[in-house]
Amino acid sequence: MTSFAFKVIRFGFSRLEALSPRLSGSLAFKLFCRTPGRQPKGAKAKRVFVAGQQKLANAKIVRLPTSAGSVGTYHLGSGTDQRAVPRLLLVHGWGSRAEYLTDLAFGLSAVGAEIVMLDLPGHGASSGRRLDLRLAAEAIGACERHYGPFDGVVGHSFGGAAVMTAAGGVFGDRSSLGAGRIVLIGAPSSMGEVFAGFASAIGLGRPSMTAMRQRAEDYVGVSVEQLDTVTAARRIDRPLLVIHAEDDKEVNVGHAQRYIGLSPKVRHLWANGHGHRRIVSALEVIDAVADFLVRDQAIEAKLNRAVS
Repeated sequence: MTSFAFKVIRFGFSRLEALSPRLSGSLAFKLFCRTPGRQPKGAKAKRVFVAGQQKLANAKIVRLPTSAGSVGTYHLGSGTDQRAVPRLLLVHGWGSRAEYLTDLAFGLSAVGAEIVMLDLPGHGASSGRRLDLRLAAEAIGACERHYGPFDGVVGHSFGGAAVMTAAGGVFGDRSSLGAGRIVLIGAPSSMGEVFAGFASAIGLGRPSMTAMRQRAEDYVGVSVEQLDTVTAARRIDRPLLVIHAEDDKEVNVGHAQRYIGLSPKVRHLWANGHGHRRIVSALEVIDAVADFLVRDQAIEAKLNRAVS
């Protein structure tokens, strides 16, 4: 969104707030959930998108029904017996889509994983122009019911927050995720902070911010505090790899630092220099995710067989 558009939006909300903070907050939440256009913005993004599109040309596309329409998924086999390899789910971030995660997807496929890639509601091959954590968790739950249990899951940016709310069962059984291992890349952990940042960006005052939070809680059915992903991680206590760049300008590193010391099962990788978007294609990141989700599990399986 251009700086001029932000100026117009800020002016409009300031005038509306003076008349009705409740209406201002409700409209702010609607804007918060409105998904951006699906086409890549800029020459570099277009090159990455086209390359990803070409890589997915032979992938099997499956559309799954949800309460908001349908979501598109891409299924990449490993080329080996599917029963003997880990099945992994990849979930992109806000304003992204499966094509932007293909370097990661094919990197994991190359080491023997079966891959499912999800386009979240309002993105890519999925229907709609709205997305929130409840809809995202529902889409993740639909993937697990269709493809069977996942051994591991990767969530980038907003997708990481969605993965954690699904794994934590925040929205109930139909939006749950039982994956044994979780990787978060550049993901926010405090939705309260995300809300506050958005409110500040569009110039909301405290009355409208309060109304926005209330509208969000009424819509998704839980409090903003229940959407805290560190709380979810503590509750489920599963192996977790948190990857973040300290130079991330879209999701500040404090979101990742909140997991430090949470549990012996939580690991960190500081992928500095890769920012927020390039990080999903960085070779060191792909290798670390492969170690955590594929190679480590293979070693554990061999040890378990030896013990038994």
